[in-house]
Amino acid sequence: MIEYDPKDWLRFIFSIHKADTIRKLSPVLAAMAAYCALVAYVVIEYVHPGPDSDLKNIAIMHSLLGFVISMLLVFRTNTAYDRWWEGRKAWGALTNNSRNLALKLAHILDPADTESRQFFRAMIPNYAVALKNHLRGRHRPEEWTACPGFDPHSVAPDRHQPNQMAMRLFGKMDELYGRGTFRPEHLLVLNDEFTSFTDICGICERIHTTPIPFSYSSFLKKFIAVYCLTLPFGYVLSLHYWVVPVVVFVFYVLASLELIAEEIEDPFGNDANDLPTDQMAANIRKAVSELL
Repeated sequence: MIEYDPKDWLRFIFSIHKADTIRKLSPVLAAMAAYCALVAYVVIEYVHPGPDSDLKNIAIMHSLLGFVISMLLVFRTNTAYDRWWEGRKAWGALTNNSRNLALKLAHILDPADTESRQFFRAMIPNYAVALKNHLRGRHRPEEWTACPGFDPHSVAPDRHQPNQMAMRLFGKMDELYGRGTFRPEHLLVLNDEFTSFTDICGICERIHTTPIPFSYSSFLKKFIAVYCLTLPFGYVLSLHYWVVPVVVFVFYVLASLELIAEEIEDPFGNDANDLPTDQMAANIRKAVSELL
């Protein structure tokens, strides 16, 4: 995720960041400019339409459809941002519950029980790391912290990583209950935070594995393409060759909104606008280490 100052307008206007959509769309924008130039050249130099040409009626279609496409893009952007924000809330809840679990364990566990403290100090952050890598579809045991009773290389890469971490956490809690370290009331106190880990994992998986319906996404892309490809015919008579930069700019705005929505609707990857899950996992590890 990019850290920036939202008040620095000049930096935004006069600089092009690698995450800016103009970089990704530059080949398509160049093709659109060439297409518009060709249409303008043919219409102006060869067709010679009169002031009452039917080509002017195409502009009426664009004025009617402009409201429709704006509503569709607003809905698309809001839907994508809702998914991004829900993912952020889920990871915020994971951070808070990890701290709460560590705080409760710090008071329940005997200070002399260094082995149990070391286990939870490593495994609570390990769950966050496992969830992060699970959502990115990768297996990196070197990012986990080893501790008594846990070897990072013992995690099977072809199985659900967060569930394997949760099983180890629950197994340790059950072991401590059997030894008498945990009393029944302790398990009741710890149950909410422990259960929330799996709930948060389910929320993130739902966001990650459920993209916007194909028909809706396909229709919106076709709508934008047809709308922009017909723009030169509707405005070439009034704008002449200025229709080229005007249409390219309109296409850039519409396509950028769709591109941004596609990027943020799955916020758990490595894109510039995705959630900083690496930093969040590191913060969880730091907070838990301080508490335990």
